[in-house]
Amino acid sequence: MRGILLQPAEMSLMDISKIFSLLQQPDEEDNASEKQELNQIVCNNDARTLDKLLHQERYKRFINSRSGWGVPSTPLRLAASHGHLSCLEVLLAHGAEVDSLDVKAQTPLFTAVSHGHLDCVRVLLEAGASPGGSIYNNSSPVLTAARDGASGILRELLGHGAEANVKARLPEWASNIASCSGPVYLSAVYGHLECFRLLLLYGADPDYNCTDRQLLSRVPKPRTLLEFCLQHSCPLKYIQLLVDFGANVYLPPLPLEKTDRDGEGVALLLRERTHPKSLMSQARLAVRKALQCSYPVNFIDQLDIPPVLINYLKHQS
Repeated sequence: MRGILLQPAEMSLMDISKIFSLLQQPDEEDNASEKQELNQIVCNNDARTLDKLLHQERYKRFINSRSGWGVPSTPLRLAASHGHLSCLEVLLAHGAEVDSLDVKAQTPLFTAVSHGHLDCVRVLLEAGASPGGSIYNNSSPVLTAARDGASGILRELLGHGAEANVKARLPEWASNIASCSGPVYLSAVYGHLECFRLLLLYGADPDYNCTDRQLLSRVPKPRTLLEFCLQHSCPLKYIQLLVDFGANVYLPPLPLEKTDRDGEGVALLLRERTHPKSLMSQARLAVRKALQCSYPVNFIDQLDIPPVLINYLKHQS
């Protein structure tokens, strides 16, 4: 086991270069008082003074510089972490780099998501921030929002094209963890039903850990979402949503160990195995599959069909 744990992860030259750029020592100009003053003004949420200073070149040259104790950060990241929307808007208007990274490879968007600042998340996304965060960060905004139950933030991320099936970046020896680390799993574990529904609505695969060939090559028998929800006694609504969104009801083995075999969830699963889906239900699944996109909700709203059918395709009553 020790040999596996100590085996270095494969890294590209770009990854190594990026890490060195994040960890490099600041040069002399990084100690300038103008930079510290910018950060202090952002902390004070003084957007008017910030705007005046950024019209001066001696201040503006530090707009994307990282500084401060703990995790050195740019003024934009600082504004995002504190939820200071006015300062964040001023910084973006003056050309702040929307996806600048801190030493932990976190973007301002990731920081805003982590602190639950919906308004900042919305403005950053509209300014062009990557909804998936940084490829150098092990986590992602979607994983964080799903874990925290931030359904409003999650809706914004998914609506801007974030990947609903995103996984944490883990080494190969942690493959078994990776099979149960997706946002749908996290929303179920922490009991966030609305996040669970949103992820499925925006294209999350209800069987994603059983259809990923790369993952299956390392974890031959991963637990399905259905099995997971049954074993953890998730409310019946979770099971029903998975069934409605096309989960393979034949994948979970029955009888299930450590499961209430007489519970409503198991009864629903057995019923689905013996009764075919209705024609309307099959048609809904076929239409959603035919859209072939990562966020089908936006396209469903554009279909030239009656509103009642649009609501049905979006699993709304």
